[in-house]
Amino acid sequence: MKNKKPVLVGNDPWLEPYSEIIYRREMKVFEKEDELTGGIRTLSDFATGYLYFGMHRNADGWVFREWAPNAEQIFLVGDFNSWSEKKEYSLNALENGVWEIRLPWDVLHHQDLFKLSVHWPGGQGYRLPSYIRRVLQNEVTKDFNAQIWAPPKDYHWQNKCIDAAGRPPFIYEAHVGMSTMDEKTGSFDEFRTNILPRIKKAGYNTIQLMAVQEHPYYGSFGYHVSNFFAVSSRFGTPEDLKLLVDTAHGMDIAVIMDLVHSHAVKNEMEGLGNFDGTPYQYFHSGGRREHVAWDSLCFDYGKNEVIHFLLSNCKFWLDEYKFDGFRFDGVTSMLYYDHGLSRNFTSYGMYYDGQQDEDAINYLALANRLIKIVNPGAITVAEEMSGMPGLALAVEQGGYGFDFRMAMGVPDYWIKIIKELPDESWNVSEMYHELTSRRAEEKTVSYAESHDQALVGDKTIIFRLLDKEMYFSMSKTIQSLIIDRGIALHKMIRLVTAATGGGGYLNFMGNEFGHPEWIDFPREGNNWSYAYARRQWNLVDDPLLRYHYLGDFDRDMIRLIHDNGLYLIQYCRLLADNRPDQVLAFERGDHLFVFNFNPARSFTDYGIQTGPGKYRVVLNTDNPAYGGVGNVDETLTYFARSSVKHGASHYLMLYLPSRSALALKKVRTPKVY
Repeated sequence: MKNKKPVLVGNDPWLEPYSEIIYRREMKVFEKEDELTGGIRTLSDFATGYLYFGMHRNADGWVFREWAPNAEQIFLVGDFNSWSEKKEYSLNALENGVWEIRLPWDVLHHQDLFKLSVHWPGGQGYRLPSYIRRVLQNEVTKDFNAQIWAPPKDYHWQNKCIDAAGRPPFIYEAHVGMSTMDEKTGSFDEFRTNILPRIKKAGYNTIQLMAVQEHPYYGSFGYHVSNFFAVSSRFGTPEDLKLLVDTAHGMDIAVIMDLVHSHAVKNEMEGLGNFDGTPYQYFHSGGRREHVAWDSLCFDYGKNEVIHFLLSNCKFWLDEYKFDGFRFDGVTSMLYYDHGLSRNFTSYGMYYDGQQDEDAINYLALANRLIKIVNPGAITVAEEMSGMPGLALAVEQGGYGFDFRMAMGVPDYWIKIIKELPDESWNVSEMYHELTSRRAEEKTVSYAESHDQALVGDKTIIFRLLDKEMYFSMSKTIQSLIIDRGIALHKMIRLVTAATGGGGYLNFMGNEFGHPEWIDFPREGNNWSYAYARRQWNLVDDPLLRYHYLGDFDRDMIRLIHDNGLYLIQYCRLLADNRPDQVLAFERGDHLFVFNFNPARSFTDYGIQTGPGKYRVVLNTDNPAYGGVGNVDETLTYFARSSVKHGASHYLMLYLPSRSALALKKVRTPKVY
């Protein structure tokens, strides 16, 4: 097979030494696809495990199937047979490790609880079916049971899915359980009623729902999944989730899901670990089985049965719940044998040195191809920190098929400079470089902070800026230089991050208004308290507090970028990065963004070189409506005038208050015919 130069390499000559490896990876994806589909089916036809396995009600009664190749016998035990192993509830062995049982209509019922009693050579254990769609935890014993979920009527969808691929995503990252003000676990219904309107009002067009897949430990934030096809029962029923997604679609909001295929919980009775008595049914054997950092199990992406399970899971959530795409968690961990833990990724060779799990690469590429077949309007976002080239590029071009990659270096950068540097040492040249350094052919989701920065052990930007002062001085009646500084920088950081973004933007629930507390889920160490696993919406709703200034600014910032299609313009153009003055200016389309990060100096008639034209202020962080002083006259029209001193160059002369930013839009003069 003659090698060809992948598009990825053509875009980046530094990848030339690795062209053969990149091309080989590309070809392996198509070879695996042909192997799985036989060359006559589609990936969508292949990824239908959820329609075959699990519990199904059909015209003849009930049929249940499970894949357990090492099992010697399997029984259904549950409410319907007093939880005992009975011959009439014994599954029959079919080919290829598949087990099946068919039962009459009147034997099983909607909401019956059950488990599998799996027998294998030398042992036996209770298990929950791998494709189970509903799991409940017993409040007394704390163990988990599968539940038959077959309501008499199917959910009737009212609204179509959103064409998320047809527009830039402004993502509101949310956790249903902690979205309530009360010290409890919130529900899908409460989120739909109380939070969806807030998200709509805030201007976000996409919700990223966390912790949807069932997980036994609430404090895992949903990242230790036990039951991949089950909606977390903590938040409500499958129909409750469907109504939430349907309602969001009716509000023109896309809903993507935080999908965890990078690892699985180690639990055996409710998870997939040692499901049929073998440790390697779904996972690697030996040293690769357990994730050294996450205390979890690592899927073996080299097994076709595992690929079938995970691809079917992708299609299931798109098909059954009408999600508009996925944010794939832990992609870096999947890509490398060492999970990316022992390398610093300072050279291209680290992406092609043979330490990459090419089975995982195959799976990710196939998953992205499948998702586009099932729903061409869906989007996929990769949470990936190594900088693997081509991650958000089509497979046919030498990439892995994601639509976006998370700009994970950006929040790390903000944490670093806030922690380590005084304000007067903030380097605007370095700042612009960090915010705009990305592969030109790949789109990114930029963000100042996600849930990672809000968890106990870390701090949000607002908490780093204000610390304990925010507990005492956020009232409008109290004057505080610490609060003034923090609010000013919070707005500027978010604006410069969003305005330079690479195609999308993300905010974690509550961070838009500077939620004052960290996230700490109920656990033994905090006496199982919900005090910090909630959101205090009353703070942003209170007109006597300053929180609403930040929320109002975030809303107008999002609308400015969204309504003017700024993310449809690929590049910003740097106009000024004056390090001594700490002034940064750049253009994006017909919008001009100017930042004065100087903590002590305001500038009068500060010249920003532009082309000819006139501009009006469209967003001003110093506006009193956002908690500013109001030193900029926003009613003025600013004319870019030619400079005799600088030849044909044109300059805007602006007043730039200390710690403030302006967004200006070029005024288009209507043509006269």
